[in-house]
Order: sequence, then structure tokens, then C-alpha cells
Amino acid sequence: MTDELLADARERMTKSVDSTRGEFSTVRTGRASPHLLDRIDVDYYGARTPLRQLANISASEARLLTITPYDKTSIKAIERSILESDIGLTPSNDGNLIRLTIPELTEERRRDLVRIVRNIAEEGKVAIRNIRRGVMQDLRELKDEGEVGSDEERRAETELQQLTDSHVKDIDSFLAGKEEDILEV
Repeated sequence: MTDELLADARERMTKSVDSTRGEFSTVRTGRASPHLLDRIDVDYYGARTPLRQLANISASEARLLTITPYDKTSIKAIERSILESDIGLTPSNDGNLIRLTIPELTEERRRDLVRIVRNIAEEGKVAIRNIRRGVMQDLRELKDEGEVGSDEERRAETELQQLTDSHVKDIDSFLAGKEEDILEV
């Protein structure tokens, strides 16, 4: 019974870490990355469609993203969606493709981005701790109902704490790498 709870906790914690890593990838570091455009949806023939499904996105240079639409008629809609998004980049359209030049980050903007990624990391850690708290509660209920003994509960709690520490450590290492990317000039 406790093994099932721990396996479920492991799976949910891993999903939280993956979600946090995904959030990190959408934060601009001053380097061109196609992931910057992951959250952009384009109004394409009346339907909101992810930009990735409408165009090929590539980082042709360190500070340049190139968007090549599969359908040339969608280029205006893509350009409009980028302008309306909150990524702070201005597209340059030449009729066949769109170029996004990533400007140098100011020191102030770098500090803001570091603060943002720290908040994202903290949210991920809180999610992991909430999972731990829920499983601990389930373990206590099982013990109170007599389905597991004290020794089994203690063993499961120890293993759960190790799982929690491991996943929090993963988030911390991703955070350190992202901060390094942001602060790199």
C-alpha cells in the first residue's frame, strides 16, 4: 500500500519538476531559442492554433529567430500574434519569413528575469512540498486505520522525504543553470 503511494508521489513530483523546467524555457535569456515562442497562439482561419503548428522556428544565429510559415498567407496573422504577445520582440517580415532579433538584455532586465525564474522555482518547490504533505496525510490515515504499522509508516516517510529532497535539488540545479544563462553577458 505504501509503495503505491510512494510511486504516485514520485510520478507527480517528476511532473512538477518537468513543468517547472518547461516554465524556465519560456524565460528569455538574451540568446535566441525557439522555446520563446511556445506560448504564442495564432488566429488562423478563426481558430487559435499554436505557432509551432503553422511555421518552422529556428535560431539561425545567437540573437536571431527565423520563422518560416508553412502557408505564406498566414504570415500577417503570425506577425500580429507576436506583436500582441508579451515577449517584447518586434517581428520583421520580408514576405516569405519573419525574423525576430533578440536585443541585448540590460543589467536591470537581467535582475528582473532572475527574480522571475526564482519565483518559478519556488512555485515548483511548493508544488512538490504540497505533494509530500498530501502523501504524509494519507500515510497517517492508513496507520490510524490499522492498514500499516508504525515501522512501515516511518520507512515510507523517510523514503518520501528523500524523494522530496531529490526533486527539490533537481529544481535548484535547473535554477542555477538558468540564472547563469541569464547573467551571462
